[in-house]
Amino acid sequence: MEQKLIVNASPHVRDRASTSSIMGTVILALMPNLVATVYLFGLRALLLTAVCVVSCVVFEYLYCILMKKESTVGDLSAVVTGLLLAFNLPSTLPLWMAMVGCLAAIVVVKQLFGGIGKNFANPAIVGRIILLVSFGTAMTTWVVPQVNGLQVDQVAGATPLAILNGGEGEMPSLLELFLGVRGGSMGETCALALLIGGIFLIARRVITPTIPLAFLGTMVIMSWITGQDPLIHLLSGGAILGAFFMATDYVTSPMTETGKLIFGIGCGLITMMIRVYGSYPEGVSFAILLMNIVTPHINNLTRHKVFGGVKG
Repeated sequence: MEQKLIVNASPHVRDRASTSSIMGTVILALMPNLVATVYLFGLRALLLTAVCVVSCVVFEYLYCILMKKESTVGDLSAVVTGLLLAFNLPSTLPLWMAMVGCLAAIVVVKQLFGGIGKNFANPAIVGRIILLVSFGTAMTTWVVPQVNGLQVDQVAGATPLAILNGGEGEMPSLLELFLGVRGGSMGETCALALLIGGIFLIARRVITPTIPLAFLGTMVIMSWITGQDPLIHLLSGGAILGAFFMATDYVTSPMTETGKLIFGIGCGLITMMIRVYGSYPEGVSFAILLMNIVTPHINNLTRHKVFGGVKG
């Protein structure tokens, strides 16, 4: 019997992974950090996180109804945005301000540009920057966890980066920085929990290690060049949170490994330039946003050449 070769239209590669399954894995990877956040900053941190998640989901649901679009709440991307935005906020931020950030992230940055897959920048990062510019005092009012045995108290204080730039206060030890006993946004402090989640994402092949290693490696080199302590820079601010969970966003980061390498180096370079020479002590969010903007150009420069194509 004669057999016929049947060729179907692309795509030919099929995978069981879906947007909801990938987002679910990211949510799972963020759970160690959520536990550490609640332990260090108390139930206020849990309330603020819940408000951000619920607000992002509700805003996305209402927007889809208003615009008569199919609801995309089920893909869990709004939940991830809510978690990441919450982790970039101080635990003392008023709840209504957090809701403003969620509105900007979901409606302005994500949905008005066409929804998931079409946003030009990471929604959580833009939401944080809008809040920082709009409510500077509230966004830079920090509490420092004080761990005494199993008891955690909180006192007002500066972040390690602010102290490094000449602010008042005593620099925490490297162990305290690693465990999160320092001032800062409530989800960026515990490096241990963030590393557990980041390694989990790499092990599950949700992300590749290219961007995190390029990002953090560039920060180490720049710290050495500028005469600063690399470990303090790695363990302070939002470097680890940004490198593993925000710079690796599928939509706003390059597609090729070469592009990801360039992207990570750019993020690390801009972060350190802002930290060392800028007026803001922290530069992770601004660095990722700027590299998000140039991602289309990086994709064009690093895209694979098609072999066997006909020149136009």
